Amino acid sequence: MPNQLWKIKDVRKHVDVIDGITAPSLVLTNAHYLHSIFKTWIQGNIWILGDRIIYVGSEMPKNLEGTEVVDVAGKKVVPGYIEPHVHPFQLYNPLTFSNYAAQFGTTTFISDNSEFVKMMDNASAFHFLNELEKLPFSYYWWARFDSQTERANEGQLFSNENVLEWINHPNVLLGGELTGWPRLMHGDDLMLSWIQNTKAIGKKVEGHFPGASERTLARMRLFGVDGDHEAMTADEVELRLLHGYAVTLRYSSIRPDLPNILKEIVARGHNVFDHLMMTTDGSTPSFHLDGVMDKCIQAAMDAGVKPIDAYLMASYNVARYYNMTTLHGVIGTGRLANINILQDEHSPNPVSVLSKGVWLKRDGEKVFDLSGVDFASFGKLDIQFDLTDNDFQFSSRIGIEMVNDVITKPYSITANREEKTLSMGTDESFLVMIDRNGKWLINTMIKGFDTHIEGFATSYSNTGDIILIGKSIEAMKFAFQKLKEINGGIILVEKGEVIAKIELPIGGFTSISSVEEVIEKELHLKKAVRDRGYIHSDFIYTLLFLQSTHLPYIRVTQVGMFDVMKNKVMLPSIMR
Repeated sequence: MPNQLWKIKDVRKHVDVIDGITAPSLVLTNAHYLHSIFKTWIQGNIWILGDRIIYVGSEMPKNLEGTEVVDVAGKKVVPGYIEPHVHPFQLYNPLTFSNYAAQFGTTTFISDNSEFVKMMDNASAFHFLNELEKLPFSYYWWARFDSQTERANEGQLFSNENVLEWINHPNVLLGGELTGWPRLMHGDDLMLSWIQNTKAIGKKVEGHFPGASERTLARMRLFGVDGDHEAMTADEVELRLLHGYAVTLRYSSIRPDLPNILKEIVARGHNVFDHLMMTTDGSTPSFHLDGVMDKCIQAAMDAGVKPIDAYLMASYNVARYYNMTTLHGVIGTGRLANINILQDEHSPNPVSVLSKGVWLKRDGEKVFDLSGVDFASFGKLDIQFDLTDNDFQFSSRIGIEMVNDVITKPYSITANREEKTLSMGTDESFLVMIDRNGKWLINTMIKGFDTHIEGFATSYSNTGDIILIGKSIEAMKFAFQKLKEINGGIILVEKGEVIAKIELPIGGFTSISSVEEVIEKELHLKKAVRDRGYIHSDFIYTLLFLQSTHLPYIRVTQVGMFDVMKNKVMLPSIMR
């Protein structure tokens, strides 16, 4: 549970509102609001002072001097939505994404801390978290136990000291997600100790168990895991609920499972919605063209879930699970004033949004901009080296073949690896991953990525290292040069020109632009790569997961080409 937000003098002033000594700052009258505990709509008046709900009931304040009084008769009023599983650096950043999400009624994030671990020390990270907390938006975090890939400095980044500092931070609500869970099975007592430390202070542990067997789920419960968000079918949801897991249903750009799962749960007559949550799980920007958690709520209602259950899955259920109903998920006395005003109960995209008592959206218009956070602590990607022909030597006979957006397998290379140009129309391309500081590289080939990409460069990757792909070595070098010029990003080149690009000046992995601007650039890039033979659904996720060893079967990592199933390096990286 997060720290108490209010000092003694603040609480005294809050009580003074009840006594008529102090006037509230805002009163919503004739509110037809969702009561999260009674699970019904109730008529009443909502008094607010600053960021806190002072009273909800039939009475009006004795003192209304200077109070803004807003009549919300005819509308529906619900708690601000909570996104329980956010990866807030998917081209956007925590500030730009919250600024965007708030306009759709999502006023609270529970977020991945991985980029902080990768990019800065804990003191700098915690300072950044404190700066975010000053905004009229609610941020919470989880403490990762692994980096999802093979890193040369894994033990340093995820040292016992660093992990425990994150676990004990007041705005960290859980440990995980456990992408490295096989380590528990193989006897990793350090990870188990982190789980036990997390549980000892009353915080949750989130799993990451796609396709897990019942035996694996049972083992993970015994290790101390509380929840999982990887169920892809109603049967898998049932299995997790049977073993006592909290289940978060995913509606994301690569796993849009939620609608079908909920249709099946409704069809089976399971009254389990009190035990379900929903997430967009770090979807890429364009997935959010039509919303964030409101999009999940709408999908749930379209699947046959009753509106009240749908709203509670995106608010109260999350708050109750993470032991923060004293602040979130309830329109009630003493809570944070995170409130969405809806046109009606079937329209989850709110007409007006209050977050910590501040109007962020009013009558359909944005009225407050979340801004003013300094990203200097993330640094910038300042590439101080050049590439030569010597960096493009392809000796490996084993390459990487794409099965889908994120699953890869090894294959025997058939292309002529000594050529500087591959034939257009073939589905094999050169692949180079280079240390962001130019210390090492790994060269191989990738199959099923494209048919007509001359040159491509990205610093958007799991580790922030640089990935080059293309049919032409000269075009790949050109793309790399253009990447240098913009201090990081994603660049597609052809015939000596930049065809599409997304600039990522924050550390080389995320943008400073608004989500709306990033969506426009992302859609342009995705169309350009589809036109050049990319056949999978989410190009951005492909880039992110090329290094991710929590997925099968073969990956490029800092230590080399890695066989996930055998847990060994197939081809080591080479020092430059």
